[in-house]
Amino acid sequence: MRDGHRQAVPARMALAALLSLAVLASCTSATPIARKTGAAHDIGTPLTGEDLAAWNIDVAPDGRGLPAGSGDVATGAHIFTAKCAACHGAQGEGGLGDALVGGQGSLASAKPKRTVGSYWPYATTLFDYIRRAMPYNAPESLTADEVYAVSAFLLNQNGIVPADTRLDAASLPRVVMPNRGGFVADPRPGQL
Repeated sequence: MRDGHRQAVPARMALAALLSLAVLASCTSATPIARKTGAAHDIGTPLTGEDLAAWNIDVAPDGRGLPAGSGDVATGAHIFTAKCAACHGAQGEGGLGDALVGGQGSLASAKPKRTVGSYWPYATTLFDYIRRAMPYNAPESLTADEVYAVSAFLLNQNGIVPADTRLDAASLPRVVMPNRGGFVADPRPGQL
């Protein structure tokens, strides 16, 4: 029995090696996707700068990346009612979706309420998030003007900007959020 067992192990290993070689051979015999010579790949479509620009929508805390356009609190209230209130409540108090209003002074408590007005350090983050992810059922469907308006409405609901505020790429980065000093800088990005 022992000798039979010793014979079976090498046979299984040989079979595994043959299967590995077969898979490797089939992979290497296929037409290469990329060639070192720089020749065409014959697949896909080359991206243009315009194609990439459509995906480059991030907004930095200092406002880099904000698009042209503007929006005011009153317009934002109408857009919020039509496209946001079903999840976030009529005034942003919360519902199916998170509360967006209130919570100032609660971060140090046993039950902190993290909202746009109590937690977020930059108003530009609000714009960036709404633009990318909202409304939940149709992300990236709002125009730049609509995003500025909804941002103005939410900042007003949190007591951060007055009711006559109109936000744009120049004014939004200047909005000082209540918790701007509540975060510490991450030293790692420059080290990575």
